[in-house]
Amino acid sequence: MSLSGKHLFGSIEETRVTFVEKGISENRRDFLKKLLEHNGFEVLTAEDKIKIEGDPQLYTVAVTDMVFNPTIWVFQRKLKTFDGHKVTQDYWNQQAEDTPPQYWNNGENRS
Repeated sequence: MSLSGKHLFGSIEETRVTFVEKGISENRRDFLKKLLEHNGFEVLTAEDKIKIEGDPQLYTVAVTDMVFNPTIWVFQRKLKTFDGHKVTQDYWNQQAEDTPPQYWNNGENRS
């Protein structure tokens, strides 16, 4: 579940939450939890039910802020990285660690 624009909400245990991502790995869960807590959100995580024995454990990450929408916060550049830069879509998706000020690529190779 990447940035989709949909505002998904529900509950984890007895707490109403906005879902950030569902069905993600432990590594992704840890990254999102640290990033969102760094930006002042209360983060809740839950283990997803394993459908078939032997499948890897997947997780759900959510925040208690009911108006939080990850897509809006990323594209409006409201989230900050750990070193103070603005979070880009590639940074959010863990595809790049650099955070250039523009979203577009003018044919330059960003290796």
